[in-house]
Amino acid sequence: MFVSEKTGPTKTAFVFAGGGSFGAIQIGMMHSLAKHGITADIVVGSSVGAINGAYYAGSPTLKGILELEHIWRGLRRHDVFPITWRTLLGFLWRRDFLIPHDGIRKLIDDHIPYRNLEDARLPVHIVATDIISGDSVVLSKGSVAEAVVASTAIPGAFSPVHYAGHYLSDGAVSSNTPIRIAVRQGATRLIILPTGHACATQTPPIGAVANALHALTLLIARQLVSELESLDPAIEYYVVPPLCPLVGSPYDFSRTADHIERAVKSTDAWLAQSGLEQGGIPDELRPHAH
Repeated sequence: MFVSEKTGPTKTAFVFAGGGSFGAIQIGMMHSLAKHGITADIVVGSSVGAINGAYYAGSPTLKGILELEHIWRGLRRHDVFPITWRTLLGFLWRRDFLIPHDGIRKLIDDHIPYRNLEDARLPVHIVATDIISGDSVVLSKGSVAEAVVASTAIPGAFSPVHYAGHYLSDGAVSSNTPIRIAVRQGATRLIILPTGHACATQTPPIGAVANALHALTLLIARQLVSELESLDPAIEYYVVPPLCPLVGSPYDFSRTADHIERAVKSTDAWLAQSGLEQGGIPDELRPHAH
């Protein structure tokens, strides 16, 4: 935390957007920020950003980020989206969802070192969506596993999570990049970590889940630009530029190492060009083609 002459103590939030396997890009961003001594006072995350944000809140150091980077480098699609012939048959005959929550829950149980959100080293707020009303639900206490599983439950692919009196699904549905929620939690300075979208891909991804995730990343980018343009001018914000050009699918984990390494270099360059002094919306977030 630092002190501003105009507003007094400034509370900095890291705001983590959704984006499936493109969440690896946030790991590179965090690596660069931590290497340059840039930290947060509070953490807000939605969808895959809930996973990265929850981990960061428990270990907000370069060492912790390098450990998270190691976890990401080892991830395969089946670890997160465990689709088998058995789950496909279950979807066809018995259930209204395709993928069990087992993969996400195991990742949380194996790697996040605290069990309740209030036990994290930094205040952390996980955003999910009430699938009945469409409202955002902010989870700041209670089970970290239930909160993150709910925030990552893509409608149609995963079943809603009945928790805290709501039927909860992916936070990206109601609040893709939860900047307004960060402000409501007291943040006066936002450092936003988007995942971007596959701006250089020439054909749609193959498969229902891949297409759903691709559509979510497009929605995230457009909603983020809209929300930032209407944000209270008193709120100081900086958007770490996402990777561009970016190809692939947010359902594909084979490019993780490349995403991390490119994001470290691009964030290093952004910081060297005084990115944390200039603010504004990066061109990479606006609609464009290659």
